Amino acid sequence: MTENLHDAGTHQHGDHTHDGAQQTGLNLHEDADNAVDMWDGMYRERAKIWSGNPNPQLVAEVTGLQPGKALDLGSGEGGDAIWLAAQGWTVTALDVSAVALERAAAHAAETEYADRISWQQQDLTEWAPQPEFDLVSAHFLHSPLLPWQDSAAKAAAAVAPGGTLLIVGHHPQGLPEWSHHHDSGMFFTPEQLAAELGMNNSDNWQLEVVDERKRAVSGPNGEAGTTSDAVLKATKLGQGRG
Repeated sequence: MTENLHDAGTHQHGDHTHDGAQQTGLNLHEDADNAVDMWDGMYRERAKIWSGNPNPQLVAEVTGLQPGKALDLGSGEGGDAIWLAAQGWTVTALDVSAVALERAAAHAAETEYADRISWQQQDLTEWAPQPEFDLVSAHFLHSPLLPWQDSAAKAAAAVAPGGTLLIVGHHPQGLPEWSHHHDSGMFFTPEQLAAELGMNNSDNWQLEVVDERKRAVSGPNGEAGTTSDAVLKATKLGQGRG
């Protein structure tokens, strides 16, 4: 689901794993038979998992874009979707967890932007995207049940001509010392992501950002550290919204 900055400094979404949950002792329920049970179980661990703030790379890359139709993949507790709605976007927010979506809708109802957001439960393994969104935002879609290559391809497929794709994930060489996933194949570099999506010298995409960005995080015991985000932003070529 979307990713929201966790109070401990890392994150997670609908059908994807993040170190933030492990740092704070949450059970990721990875022995569950399906994504719904896994993520519903994790969200039930606490009344609030993430900070409610939008992801910093979302703010950095989307501020100033002309609002239109946005898709927030892995919307979690709704921080990114609510922020997008506040910027004028009409948002479709997808997450596999009904618990997270109910919580996100309740948070949105406390704002003046609730009518701009449609909350939809969706397992990305079963989702067939259509190229209809002016912005597709996918933050930290890391999951033991869904390869990042598949989630990235589906995100790209949902972008309308002239629209923007923004994918952010944990860089495999930039995880904090306390991470449990240093050898995990769940993470990617921005270069790997661009290559996987066939965006280098593509006639269909114009790469805007392929970058690794460090930021400060706090560990499970309050220790200071850094993590690195892999950031890809691209424009889908073709006749768009003008």
